[in-house]
Formats: sequence, C-alpha cells, structure tokens
Amino acid sequence: MTPSDPTILADRTVIVTGGARGLGALYARALAEASARVIVADRLEAEGERVAAELSRQGGHAVFVRTDVADDASTKEMARQAEARFGRIDVLVNNAAVYMDLERKTSFEQLTVEEWDRVMAVNARGTWLCTKAVFTSMRRQGAGKVINISSSAVHMGIPGFPHYVASKAAVIGLTRALANELGRCGITVNALAPGLVANEASELLSGAEYVAAARRKRALQRTMVAEDLLGALIFLASPASDFVTGQTLVVDGGAVMA
Repeated sequence: MTPSDPTILADRTVIVTGGARGLGALYARALAEASARVIVADRLEAEGERVAAELSRQGGHAVFVRTDVADDASTKEMARQAEARFGRIDVLVNNAAVYMDLERKTSFEQLTVEEWDRVMAVNARGTWLCTKAVFTSMRRQGAGKVINISSSAVHMGIPGFPHYVASKAAVIGLTRALANELGRCGITVNALAPGLVANEASELLSGAEYVAAARRKRALQRTMVAEDLLGALIFLASPASDFVTGQTLVVDGGAVMA
C-alpha cells in the first residue's frame, strides 16, 4: 500500500538503484507518490528512462541515471548527477541485485567462480560502493538514510542459490557495520528483507508451485505481493524511523521471526 501521507517525503531526494524494473521500479513509484524526488539508477537505459518519464508525467520529479553499481566511477557519477539535479541526497535505496538473472537454482558445487563473483560484485560490493558514493553529501548535511535490500532467504538458508544467499547475508553484516560507523554523522543504515514475492522473478527461479506453497509456511497464510513491502520502505525512508538504525526489517508474513 502507498503511504497515507502523500507529502511525507517532500523535498527529499531518493536514489533507487536497480530502479528500472521489478521491485525497484515499484519502490521508485511509491517514493515518488510520497513526494520524493527520485533518481532511477540502473544499467537498463530504455527501461529506466521509461520509469522516470512515467513518474514525471504523473506529476513527480524523477530522472534516470545510467549506473553500474559494481563500478566505483559509475557510482560516483550517480551521486554527482543526483546532487547536480536536486542539490542533495537524502535517501539511498540499495536495491540493485542479481536475482532474476540467475535464471535457475544451482547447487554450491556446480557454481562457477564467475557466477559467484558476479553476484557478489553487484549485491555486496555494489551496496558498499553506492553508500560510499553518497556519503560525502549526507555527511555534509549531517543527515541521511541508507536502506539496503537484503532477503529473508538469509534467515531460512534456502538451498539452490548459495551465492545469492551469501551476498544478502553480507548486506546485513554491512548494514550493522555502517550503522555504527555512520551514526556519528547523523546517518541511519537499515536493511529491508523481503520474503518470497509472487512475481515473475520468483516463479522463474523456483517455479509457480513453490511460490504458491510458500503461503502455507507463513503466519499470515496468503500470497505475498510486491506492494506488501511499500509500508516498510516508506517508514525507513521517512522521519518516522529517525532513531532506528542497524536493524533488519523482515517483511514476509511471519515465515521468519527474527
């Protein structure tokens, strides 16, 4: 659901990495609906331009910045363009990840070094590089929020993609370390850990039957949809969470209780 206060993020600039499709595009729309100025950062140029244009047509303020989160220079340019366009960076949503592109589940012994390194480069290193890129702006302001997208798969130890699970566990560890380090600068760092969302990516990786069966393992026994994540996202991006840092908020209907 969208926030009840449509101005809760007014005058705030938010970067959403991986914002060109899937959950990232949904996050960008929800943040724009809460009156944030949104930077859609992604490698997918046509899709990213389309999302930014759609948000602008709907009355929001959004621009696309081509970004490779695994590349240091690219993340620095992302931050530079965000500041040049909107003057400040208030929130970073580290959403970009290799997930849909995994295409299949693979046992740990069948993974190649190249597959492992690719996932780690985007999911873990990308989170670190993007945070580093926006840090100067947030430190100058004496405030900022970093929201790292992890996964409830970390807590469940789901087999079939150990490189993905390990990378999302690294995101939680990085969240805690950065929360301690950046707190003195007035910057909060938290993680949002989605459960299994019934969408194209999940069905591609796990199959429709697996996704349907997941509902029976939840305290709230219904299908999880992408919109279930938006309330938590807006909370972490808004002033309501100003004294929350270093935390991992699992949104999965009670399959995991951490």
